[in-house]
Amino acid sequence: EATMGYEALIVERAGSIATIVLNRPGARNALDLTMRREMLGVLDEIEADPTARVVILTGAGGHFCSGGDVKTMQKPHTAAEGRGRVELLNKMVLRLVNFPLPTIAMVDGYAVGAGSNLALCCDLIIASDRAKFGELFCKIGLAVDGGGTWLLPRLTGLARAKELAFTGDVIDAAEAARLGLVNRVVPAAELETTVRALAAKIAAGPPLALRLDKQMLNRAASTDLASALEAEAFSQGLAIASEDHQEGVSAFFDKRPPKFTGR
Repeated sequence: EATMGYEALIVERAGSIATIVLNRPGARNALDLTMRREMLGVLDEIEADPTARVVILTGAGGHFCSGGDVKTMQKPHTAAEGRGRVELLNKMVLRLVNFPLPTIAMVDGYAVGAGSNLALCCDLIIASDRAKFGELFCKIGLAVDGGGTWLLPRLTGLARAKELAFTGDVIDAAEAARLGLVNRVVPAAELETTVRALAAKIAAGPPLALRLDKQMLNRAASTDLASALEAEAFSQGLAIASEDHQEGVSAFFDKRPPKFTGR
């Protein structure tokens, strides 16, 4: 079922899977200020719901997101105004990257500029064969934002990230897969089915363990081995003491699928 009350987003719930739809199809789902603010509210709403297990992020009308709204860029802005716009974007980036539940970007059509980087904020990206990615900023005299300078090189390597930033080239889904930007590419007709199946598989996993995994994997890039091992010992302590661990072990011996509750 869909919850309304948002101007630029639609939130749909199917069991434990929440889908956030960027809903400005007339503007190829450009990230206006309303959408940035509403995204924060929607993520709060989903996090407060104990039955939610996985979040899918996608766009309405055959495109994921075309980035910043160029229509709003026709009048000159001061540096302070520009910074203010990006600070709101930054809140959304941090919230999404650190969101406790696993997130999947379902990308069809354009994911460009800040829209490309919005997809990169998700844990996994599944792209249709007609998806297109690109750091278009330099084409209109802008620097990369939306977390791209941090997220992109971690996936593609530094030189590739610089090439994408310096050229503003749009790459197709196959090239995005080759660069390690996306998890997989599927025919457009199978995109939804593939993503929902993957979301269901992840939703059936142990919520606490997956939450700990995400936190540790996100932090690993900026930490050393000893600190990562310390985090693993601490996290595993919590997981070992959980009911879900007992359930997992019982299910293993009973040769049945486990039913994890998050306890």
